[in-house]
Amino acid sequence: MPSQYRPQILGWIDDLDKGKNYLSGPDDRLLYANDNYCAFLRKTSSDQIFYLCVSTIVIICSFPAIYISFLLLFEFNPETESFIFITVLISFIASILALYICIPELYQNLFTRKGSPIILNRKTKKVYINESYFFNFTSFKNPIHFLHPNKKRIKEYDWADLHGVVVHNFSTYPLCTTILMVCEPGTYKTIDHVLLDPLRYGIGSYLVWGWVNNFMCFNDLISLNDGKYTWEQETPFKKDIIQGQGWPEWMVEAFNALSPEHLAEIKQKYHVQ
Repeated sequence: MPSQYRPQILGWIDDLDKGKNYLSGPDDRLLYANDNYCAFLRKTSSDQIFYLCVSTIVIICSFPAIYISFLLLFEFNPETESFIFITVLISFIASILALYICIPELYQNLFTRKGSPIILNRKTKKVYINESYFFNFTSFKNPIHFLHPNKKRIKEYDWADLHGVVVHNFSTYPLCTTILMVCEPGTYKTIDHVLLDPLRYGIGSYLVWGWVNNFMCFNDLISLNDGKYTWEQETPFKKDIIQGQGWPEWMVEAFNALSPEHLAEIKQKYHVQ
């Protein structure tokens, strides 16, 4: 059965249900939680270093491969040496595609700070992200944006419009990723994607989704002290993870908004539309 969300995402495995969930666990992703909001880490330092090294190596190798294959294309006659010509042409195209895919990978690992946490407020039902523009599971980006490596997106979403799906990475040892499909209100039409929990083996890809759902519906199956920081350590959490990362002042205050009305007051205070 295909996903109900359109357009369907590549590598789709399963649409996830919201609500109380007994299959839950914050693993090492939960940074902080209190009665108002929780913050989940989405990229570990070890993952950043690994993929940064991989993308750097591929990019370094791609440039000479493109240059050499481009020169060789003019050395062969397509009619009499068709096999060699086609081989070199394929190598040229493959090198360009590798470069196109790995530049965003390089940027998002180079400019992802503090694990790019996602913040979920259960009293206002809002979700906040502050991340590299290239922090995304999709490979296809506007090449013009490659000229802006530190491009960011800072957004507020409605939890009601975010729907979880699990996708796989097509590798020999398949890893699963939980994506939040951002849909137009009341529809299944996807207009954006937010990464929630990347690269897990099997059932592990459902655990963070379950914890988040239990948190958002005030279920006591979870503990607010499951994270790196206990609920009393909000000040150290904000100092270590939030401060200096470009979060708008109004948004940091909105993390702790107690109701939609309280959130409206905060936005009015900071003249946010």
